Amino acid sequence: MDHGPLIPRNRAAHPPAYDVDYKTAVPRSPRWPLLSMESTISEETGPTFGHGILGKHDNNLIVNYTQGEGLAVGERIRVHGRVLDENARPVPNTLVEIWQANAGGRYRHVKDNYFAPLDPNFGGCGRTITDDNGFYEFLTIRPGAYPWPNRANDWRPMHIHFSIFGHAFGQRLISQMYFQGDPLIDLCPIAATIKSRSQLDRLVAPLDMQGSRPMDYLAYKFDIVLRGNRQTMFENKLEGM
Repeated sequence: MDHGPLIPRNRAAHPPAYDVDYKTAVPRSPRWPLLSMESTISEETGPTFGHGILGKHDNNLIVNYTQGEGLAVGERIRVHGRVLDENARPVPNTLVEIWQANAGGRYRHVKDNYFAPLDPNFGGCGRTITDDNGFYEFLTIRPGAYPWPNRANDWRPMHIHFSIFGHAFGQRLISQMYFQGDPLIDLCPIAATIKSRSQLDRLVAPLDMQGSRPMDYLAYKFDIVLRGNRQTMFENKLEGM
């Protein structure tokens, strides 16, 4: 993630902006051809986002909302992996942020009116920095599925949103992680905007029993590949940085 001009996105490989089964995409999709513009100095050089102000519990969503005074309710899980480039080289010192619904499928957000209860001990967001080997990890609870007003009876699969920050304002990637074995993945109109099954499967984190802790939590391994043939699908820039 060097400084310099940003790489234009490959529109031919990106999920279509207009997808009739994804209701929100209908009014939001562009009506005119998109324009490609050169990146500016501010986009290429700054600002960076919070790399030096991490808190003690920032990557532990089970305790970070209450700073250890209360524990989040739900199935405890560990989400871990590496941020890699197209040649499987680690990408160190990268800010990884996540946000998610609670165990009942509800976000701590003023516009979330799903009647599942809020957990008073769960805020639903966290962040960490990759180490020298590109490794990151979070302790959290498994998010619940939830209904959303798309078609008559659509539900979002269990998922965790990811944001990856580089070293400049324009180097931000947003994606989401699904869980192995969730039957709602194949029924979700948002997931279905990714037409290639192999690309969709890269967003599904496999169960990692070796990384689990007996009598404590299960683990899911989610490697994030920024470019190349095995790159992770991103909502705002398919081909990575």
